[in-house]
Amino acid sequence: MKQIKLPRIDCETVANEIGDFVIQTVQKMNASGCVIGLSGGVDSSTAAAVIKRTFDRHNKAAAENFELAGYILPSRLNALADQSDAQTVANILDIRTEVISIEAVTEAYRNSNPEAFGSDYHHGNMISRIRATVLNTKASTEGKLVAGTGNKDEDFGIGYYTLFGDGAVHFSPIAGLSKRLVRQMAAFLGIPENIIQRTPTAGLEPDQSDFKDLGYKYDVVELVSEGHRQGFSAAELSTSEQIHRLVTAQLDEYRERFGSARFDSTEAVVADVLQRHEMARRKMEIIHPPTPQISLIY
Repeated sequence: MKQIKLPRIDCETVANEIGDFVIQTVQKMNASGCVIGLSGGVDSSTAAAVIKRTFDRHNKAAAENFELAGYILPSRLNALADQSDAQTVANILDIRTEVISIEAVTEAYRNSNPEAFGSDYHHGNMISRIRATVLNTKASTEGKLVAGTGNKDEDFGIGYYTLFGDGAVHFSPIAGLSKRLVRQMAAFLGIPENIIQRTPTAGLEPDQSDFKDLGYKYDVVELVSEGHRQGFSAAELSTSEQIHRLVTAQLDEYRERFGSARFDSTEAVVADVLQRHEMARRKMEIIHPPTPQISLIY
């Protein structure tokens, strides 16, 4: 049976490609650098690390002074470890960092949007949009660009982000990297292992995790997305032994952790990924930040 190919990368090559893209984007916009929201997760940590690496090298070679500023924007829904891990990354990278609680700002929205407080979903998306407002205003007042932290699976594979929230960025440096490849790049850039292996969560709802929300993990998203891109039909993806093995194990894990699985078959999971992929495409038609071309090896 035909196999779905997953790409490899040379981390040095790709980090340089992303870096060239960052410099070109900053220079084109006549900006003084970038701001980034640090969540303590592997995506924001990796995006920050590759930008800081780029600025350090460029500033030394070109006698410029591009700066990366990190903003940690906790709400009451964030675990204490989120802020601690974000600060750890900021310290490792040696970037200017500010911690700004957005709880009071969020509460102020009870006056204008009380309906959002009755739904974890709408409340969480509102928090994401508040963070985007803070980051974009910081970027504007500092003459910088907002660097996105979305990866290939999450943002561009299934559209798992808030439109005009964490999607409201000037460019997306790690958009070409799947979650698997983000973790590889993070290790290459010296991100601590506990952050690399953190459970993915948006931190926008109580006890939320991406796995709990979706019903499957990002390695399934990558495999289905790559198969779709390589011309596999929905039927072929649903009967692929590569995908079936992975999905079966994750459905069993989901039942064990949460009591019952969200899906009952590989076919249902594949259909959900493909439906979300179409949703991601429609979101990108509304707002599509620039992304770098990187070297994927098949």
